[in-house]
Amino acid sequence: MTDPNEAISPEVQRAIDAIRADVAALHAELVRYGLVIWTGGNVSGRVPGADLFVIKPSGVSYDDLAPENMILCDLDGNVVAGSPGSERSPSSDTAAHAYVYRNMPTVGGVVHTHSPYAVAWAARGEEIPCVITGMADEFGGPIPIGPFAIIGDDSIGRGIVETLSGHRSRAVLMQNHGPFTIGVSAKDAVKAAVMCEDAARTVHFARQGGEVIPIPQDKIDALYNRYQNVYGQSSDDRR
Repeated sequence: MTDPNEAISPEVQRAIDAIRADVAALHAELVRYGLVIWTGGNVSGRVPGADLFVIKPSGVSYDDLAPENMILCDLDGNVVAGSPGSERSPSSDTAAHAYVYRNMPTVGGVVHTHSPYAVAWAARGEEIPCVITGMADEFGGPIPIGPFAIIGDDSIGRGIVETLSGHRSRAVLMQNHGPFTIGVSAKDAVKAAVMCEDAARTVHFARQGGEVIPIPQDKIDALYNRYQNVYGQSSDDRR
């Protein structure tokens, strides 16, 4: 565990409290959109102004999640001793989340789900082709496949970073496992998880009727640029 005696400023403590509340509430969105079952899946959020993030405890029912039992970790994945929730074990994916935060400094949120259509693509080791405009808008191209990796250390995190670095997509399908998404905030990463499953389901349905029609790259580029830079009321609202 990280030393609990290290001073935390009032400003950082307020940020921690806000992220705890945000991350706890966002787990309900995974349930609402049918992206998880039982206690699987997780949301984490980076604490602004500190080398810390908040993640759910391992094996706890979604109905029992609350700000006070979210777990505060440093960017090595160590639990901050003495902080609320520190008596519990953090998510089994904590090392993966920590690796992403260490190596992708613009990422403010990470999500993992077991959403069925995205997992089905991952089980085939097949990327989701960009054949609908919503995918072009949100992901700027296909949703890629990441390598097979075992849960428990930072192997999954390494696969996420290797696959998404330099890639427009905010989602990766880890082979034989399922989707992980990143975002500028935890809410943004949850949105990416929702949209990833929507794309996985829609393209699956389309392929049952025949060959899907690729969108030309220049049109993907134009759609992505419009959605990211023009659509909505502000940069936050676009996501």
